[in-house]
This record gives sequence, structure tokens and C-alpha cells, in this order.
Amino acid sequence: MKLGMATGEVYLRVSAILVLVLTACLVAFDTQTKVIVLTYEKKATYKDVNALKILVYITSAAAGFNMLQLCKHPVSAYSGGKFKGSYIYMAWISLFLDQMAVYITFAANSAAVEASMLAITGSEALQWLKVCNRFTRFCFQIGGAVICGYVASILMAVISAISAYKVFRLYSPKWFLRLKSR
Repeated sequence: MKLGMATGEVYLRVSAILVLVLTACLVAFDTQTKVIVLTYEKKATYKDVNALKILVYITSAAAGFNMLQLCKHPVSAYSGGKFKGSYIYMAWISLFLDQMAVYITFAANSAAVEASMLAITGSEALQWLKVCNRFTRFCFQIGGAVICGYVASILMAVISAISAYKVFRLYSPKWFLRLKSR
């Protein structure tokens, strides 16, 4: 693998970690309190919607996963070719885990968008009120967090494409899934 691609992957992973942490912080620390009737106050937090709680947990886990993947790079760079046979298995495992991280993060963001749309539009059939009419700052901050989550998903999809390249460059183009002879 070329040094430029390895450096690019490190930069992408660091960027994904930063955006994932930003997403988790924007959602987790977003609260807004409004007075509803005289002395009755209602506080809106991410804990009110299960999809937002799950989004915080998944983005935090994805940031941790990418941090662990960053720790893998110095070990593989300085191993000096000792682990050639296990490299194939590690490349496949890395590809599989990268794919899982992308899909789970994208799914959590999509669930948060769906819950947010119900907060914006309400549902007359279920007698749910429009929450964002009262808690506008809260809703805007959650919207920004969801956009950051999708940016992180795109960054991780590019990382996953690099992982796929690392796996499939080991195989011969002439024979289906036969390793190249070295």
C-alpha cells in the first residue's frame, strides 16, 4: 500500500472521529427548558427520544472503533513483514468492521431523522403535537447534529472503500479470488 493512501486513511479516520464526537456532543448536551403554564416547566433533552439516545451511543462507539483502527496503523507499519499470512485475514476483518460501522451509523442517523420529522410535523392520527414549535433551538441543534452524523457516515464510507481496495488488491485479476503470487 502506498504511503499516501495510508496517510489519507489516517486523516479520514481522524476527521471521522472529530465529526462523530461533535455529533454525540451536540445531541447529548442539547437541552432547552420552556415554561408551559405559569410555573410548570418542560425540559427537552435527547433522553426524551429513544432514537437520539441510540444515536449518542452509536456515534460514540463508532468514534471509539475508529480510534482503535488508528492504533492498528503503527503496528502494521513497523511489523517488518512478520505477519504476511495473517494480513489477509486482518484486511478482511477490517473491511467487515468498517462496513458495519458505516451501516450502523447511517441507520442511527436515519432513525434520528425520522424521529425528528415527527417532532417537526406532529401526527394528528396519534394525537402528537408539534414539538419544534415550542423548542426551536433544541430542534435546530439536533438538525445540525444529524447533518454532522451524515457527514461522518460519508467519511466512513470512503474509509470502507479504502479497506475494500486493500483487500481486493491482494487477489489476482485473472482468477476469481485467487491470491496474487509474490
